[in-house]
Amino acid sequence: MELMSIGDFARAAGLTPKALRIYDDLSLLRPAEVDERNGYRYYAADQLQAARLIAALRRVGMPLERIRVALALPHAAVAAEVTAFWRQTEADLRSRRTQVLALIADLRSKESTMTTARTPGTRVAHALGLGARAEQLDAVHIADALWAVADGFGGAPAVSGRFVDLLAAEPQPISAERWDLLAAECAAEIGGEARGSTFTAISLRGDVATIAHLGDSRAWLLRDGVLRQLTTDHTEVAALVEEGRLSEEEARLHPRRAMLNRALTSGTSTDPDVIGTTVRRGDRLVLTTDGVHALFSEAELSALLTERDADAAVAATMAAVHEAGEPDNHAIVVVDIED
Repeated sequence: MELMSIGDFARAAGLTPKALRIYDDLSLLRPAEVDERNGYRYYAADQLQAARLIAALRRVGMPLERIRVALALPHAAVAAEVTAFWRQTEADLRSRRTQVLALIADLRSKESTMTTARTPGTRVAHALGLGARAEQLDAVHIADALWAVADGFGGAPAVSGRFVDLLAAEPQPISAERWDLLAAECAAEIGGEARGSTFTAISLRGDVATIAHLGDSRAWLLRDGVLRQLTTDHTEVAALVEEGRLSEEEARLHPRRAMLNRALTSGTSTDPDVIGTTVRRGDRLVLTTDGVHALFSEAELSALLTERDADAAVAATMAAVHEAGEPDNHAIVVVDIED
């Protein structure tokens, strides 16, 4: 029996060698043979169907144990197993929706939007880079108490630029309802699913920072040397990780890891997340597009952002992006809370 190297098998299966090693470690797909001297893995051509099926089932979020069940079934029965899995997933979502709506109603009946704290002083630095792209589709918005980044896709017209133009005309503060309308207004101008943009914005009023977010740009809080991501990426893969259906390692290797399921485009949901967090002196708020954070682990990004002030943090991050080859447009905004 002729065997394939792990590299050749990975290419034929549309996977990566690292993904195959993960499937081996999880006992989902063992190599046909392992060289005892060097540990190299080799696969048979008749394992390709199983490899492709595992990858497809993980893409739709099927748990590992259920994948093991599916792999043991006759091929004709796998479709029925996937159908059963998805029907249960939809039923679970309907149940969760009822609970979520009840929880939101309860929380909104108790929340107060008033703040008596004085809006603190800030020091802001930002940068915007073209990278290896032919045109600039990232954009930034810098105002007294409103900062945003946007990452466009699909070429001209640059939706990211149009969105920051809309922000420039907005009075402060912007309510959650107004964020919804702004996103809908911008998406309505696009006219097609091929063009769009992410956006992540921070508005500061008193000691409350309100974050509005759509897509996979990110807002961060650096406090006492600890970096915390405030937003959740609106991607297919991020949703699966959050639900525990994909590991972080699988997510980094996933072929659809950049596929957005919410953005400023007519083809997806345009309802932004609007969340809030309190800030205090010494905090550092950060906005990045994926041309920045996709290049670094969270620990690496944290090290760059702990520079002494906003200007130094931006300079260090941009230098690191350049050193990493700056393959994409990239934008960063750093806001230091000073008093």
